Amino acid sequence: MPNNWKTYKLEELLTVLTDYHANGAYKKLKANVTLLDKEDYAVMIRTTNLERNNFDDLIYVDKHAYNFLSKSKVNPGDILMNKIANAGSIYQMPNLNRPVTLAMNLFLLRFNEKVNQYYLFYHLKAKEQYIKSFSAGSVTKTITKDAVRNLEFKIPPLPEQKAIASILSTIDDKIENNLAINKTLEEMAMALYKHWFVDFGPFQDGKFVDSELGLIPEGWKVKRLDEVAFKNSKTFDFKGKEKVVFVNTGDVQHGSFLHNNYSEIKGLPGQAKKVIEPNDILYSEIRPKNKRYAYVDFDSSDYVVSTKFMIIRNNEKINNRLLYRILTRQETIDEFQMIAESRSGTFPQITFDVIGHFPIVLPDIRIQNRFQSIVDPLELKQTNNLNEIKSLTKQRDTLLPKLISGEVRLKEFQEQLESISY
Repeated sequence: MPNNWKTYKLEELLTVLTDYHANGAYKKLKANVTLLDKEDYAVMIRTTNLERNNFDDLIYVDKHAYNFLSKSKVNPGDILMNKIANAGSIYQMPNLNRPVTLAMNLFLLRFNEKVNQYYLFYHLKAKEQYIKSFSAGSVTKTITKDAVRNLEFKIPPLPEQKAIASILSTIDDKIENNLAINKTLEEMAMALYKHWFVDFGPFQDGKFVDSELGLIPEGWKVKRLDEVAFKNSKTFDFKGKEKVVFVNTGDVQHGSFLHNNYSEIKGLPGQAKKVIEPNDILYSEIRPKNKRYAYVDFDSSDYVVSTKFMIIRNNEKINNRLLYRILTRQETIDEFQMIAESRSGTFPQITFDVIGHFPIVLPDIRIQNRFQSIVDPLELKQTNNLNEIKSLTKQRDTLLPKLISGEVRLKEFQEQLESISY
């Protein structure tokens, strides 16, 4: 550890530490103000939004409610910490371009001029396990304000803090830039899909015929999902394997596999059973709105997945990438979620048998392939961006603890920093 680094208690760096809603404000709000499910003045951020880095599923509040919760107003860049359930987890508030307030069970932390807030976010993130060790409780682990105030950290002088934050934020900015590009590419591809398969734009000069879903171009047909695809329940063969990559429902998100780590076979849970192969569609049965789905476009011979996934495969009547696009459209997800919520059970859940009746309007396979040839470059760019994101994330996660601990100094990573370009 460098000699010029100093040890501080967190309370020496804090200007704000609040969990205002825990003092009854949230209950008073619910009693006096209606929480909205449609867009209004401000948004209320919950732990689940931060954990999933997903800000699509929000609670909206009006201006009166926002002002009522004045002590829990959140600014972009503010550091947030879980108070209960996974207590001690650290997040940084992104810029949502609108006023934001906190829901229950989150601490809001702001800091004084001794520390750069972006550096301290990275520092606290690297020390999450240390922070979590101060949580207590026999049933639900909780971390208290006093415990937070008394956390001790050794940090460098402010100029070095800023330099470290700059390196790490450069990587994060590149990751965010790739994510933004992918979002735009996906919007473009979905707009093309709507133009072809919903509005029938390229076929407006032709003849249209009646169908159960309304007028469709002549020659097109309405097919059930189970007429163009089938579920695969093949069991993984563990013979000769010592380690495999186990993928549970929480390990995919919105088209991405979140890890490729190998695990010992003897420690796997009972639901680790299913095979996946290239061009399979992996789709969680639980809560479709959480978007736990992905397309297998790699060698998956060492992968075994949870029985809580549907493994969906196309037949010769539908292009496999087109099927994936149909199943991951927001309209499809909303339909599946509604079906899941209408069924009895512990969780909102679907199965392939339940959604097999889902109707799909399809042209001849040649037209499908022609459409896919147009969107293929967009999808390839998305895949390349995702691969770069994985590489950058690994680089950041390797670099973070070494910089934060002082094990490696800044100049040793100048060449790596210069290699990260837009």
